[in-house]
Amino acid sequence: MTATRAEVAAVACSDLFRGAGTILASTVGIVPTIGARLARLTHAPDLLLSDGEATLYADTPAVDEPFREPEAPFPYARLFELIARGRRHVVMGAAQIDRQGDQNLSAIGDRDHPNRQLLGARAAATNTVNHATSYWIARHSPRVFVERVDVVTGVGPARARAAGADRFQDLRRIVTDLAVLDFTGPAGSVALVSLHPGVTLDQVTAATGFPVHIPADVPETRLPTDEELRLVRERLDPRGLRDREVTAS
Repeated sequence: MTATRAEVAAVACSDLFRGAGTILASTVGIVPTIGARLARLTHAPDLLLSDGEATLYADTPAVDEPFREPEAPFPYARLFELIARGRRHVVMGAAQIDRQGDQNLSAIGDRDHPNRQLLGARAAATNTVNHATSYWIARHSPRVFVERVDVVTGVGPARARAAGADRFQDLRRIVTDLAVLDFTGPAGSVALVSLHPGVTLDQVTAATGFPVHIPADVPETRLPTDEELRLVRERLDPRGLRDREVTAS
């Protein structure tokens, strides 16, 4: 079966949780949520999935729409315990990510007099120095991948090191509609990991507002298996919401 770009990205998000064990997956966005649920159904059966508020959810094969049946109570206060213990992997969005891996969720323009106010810092800084953190970017563009973020909310490797806050930092990967990246470039800068099928290196460099580190070998992001495609299309997202978030074929 031929996979769409959204399905390739969903499987790349699923692979973020490979070997995770019993941790809480917190995802922002349609594609990473599909990815986390796909991981739970395939290679990460101990993964915990919640509604973000009070309940953990499990898949029930007899129910048409999966992950609607409560698995266990999850009082919100427990989330902070998991954050402090590092038993969580969050996949956040970003208005901006810069070359050094800093993230901005807060505002565009000057911090005190922004051109556009966004979500605010929320828990981004805490996430990035306490437990596994990855990012999902549905539109890989120079507006998102900038030389320097306007406001630092999520902390990149260099900034964490300078502040002595890197002891528990665990930045994993950035999945976009074009590629997979990580933080293995010089001094923890952003580096290319793989290109999605049909995407060229020139496309990624043109869509990135800084010189991304390019290793000698850049493989193609893996395609979904037939079983993964079946689960995504028939079980996890039969309405095709993933293709609204990622429009490329």
